[in-house]
Amino acid sequence: MTEAPEREAGRPRWWVAGLSLVLLVASGLLAWTLVDDEPYVAPAPAPSSSGAPSSAGATAAIEELEAAVRAGDEEAARALAPTGDAEAGDRLAGIVANAEAADVRDFTLRFVDAATDSAGDAAYADATWRFGGFDRGSAHAEVRVGIQPDGDRVAITGFGGDDRISPLWLSGPLEVRRTDDTLVLVDGPAAEADEFAARAEAAVPVVRAVLPQWRRGLVVEVPASVDDLDAVLSSDPGTYDQIAAVTTSADGSLAPAAPVHVFVNPDLYGRLKPAGAQVVMSHEATHVAADAWASTMPLWLLEGFADYVALRDVDLPLSRSAAQIIAEVEEDGPPRALPGPAEFGTRATGLGATYESAWLASRLLAQIGGEDALVRFYRAVDAGTPVEQALRAEIGLTEAEFTQRWRTLLSDLAS
Repeated sequence: MTEAPEREAGRPRWWVAGLSLVLLVASGLLAWTLVDDEPYVAPAPAPSSSGAPSSAGATAAIEELEAAVRAGDEEAARALAPTGDAEAGDRLAGIVANAEAADVRDFTLRFVDAATDSAGDAAYADATWRFGGFDRGSAHAEVRVGIQPDGDRVAITGFGGDDRISPLWLSGPLEVRRTDDTLVLVDGPAAEADEFAARAEAAVPVVRAVLPQWRRGLVVEVPASVDDLDAVLSSDPGTYDQIAAVTTSADGSLAPAAPVHVFVNPDLYGRLKPAGAQVVMSHEATHVAADAWASTMPLWLLEGFADYVALRDVDLPLSRSAAQIIAEVEEDGPPRALPGPAEFGTRATGLGATYESAWLASRLLAQIGGEDALVRFYRAVDAGTPVEQALRAEIGLTEAEFTQRWRTLLSDLAS
């Protein structure tokens, strides 16, 4: 799902998936039935206080941390923490361990400025990184580094805070699971990491059954809480409270080669039944495989296609998987048109029905023209071909004819 069909000033477009106990907010028209019942703009730092650590000291500490990460030296990183601060030492050593486990490459950390902000003394640094074997290009972001005077040196307390992107792997020790096809980073217990890794691994063949050319693999990042997810993505508090997962670039940019990962809200994802959790993961993996995070195609196709892939082999009757749209059609009749941006808004009413109707549209395309035709249609529209033209070429229908076939399907289901 997307917050808005166009990029807002200073913010990227997000593709999100999730659900609440009351309202389906995203990722799969079906996920609600599977729930338990019950452009980056760096803000200017605040003026430095007279007691803030020196820029020279901060620069030296940041350079030493970069060297420790690149060398895989956990003890050298630990030594950069304030004297006697074991927690900060563990965080910094954990960063090195994360980098080793996730195969972080091309890591650079360049001092930009030092200041005192609302969270205390800080340095701001330009960071570059990528996960080897998964990311085509590197992520680039200005990050906040917590610092403090420590005798004749400047010590590092950790990363994050303020309102900048806070990369998860720089937050401290994580559980990392890596296979040829998946990389999963979890700020949580080992058992939780194993579960997320299993979901990610299971999503890959689901997606490749429809998109066999996708070979790069899937990166999933799981912060400890929804508040931490907001921090990782530099979003306003509460942005993802009702969202189970979001697929977007790791640095918040729209750069074509930016790394694109799945970010999970564990507070909501953890409430899903196993089947629902897998649908969400497979839906998001489809967005990754199809580069949907940067697409401008109609949302009914973008989201409906992801649900088509995720639900393709899920064995449920339509009376359950399309229950919300059936009830809506019984009450008001079929929609006059395929759903647009307004219907996909996170605060729109009847969002579950919207997702179900979009899924049924993609499912109908596959029934009429075959799955290969659906994929060609999706690819053509994603490449900029008008929907009308692509429908005629791949499905053999005009947009009006297809819309009527879809409305008839909805009416038949409700009868």
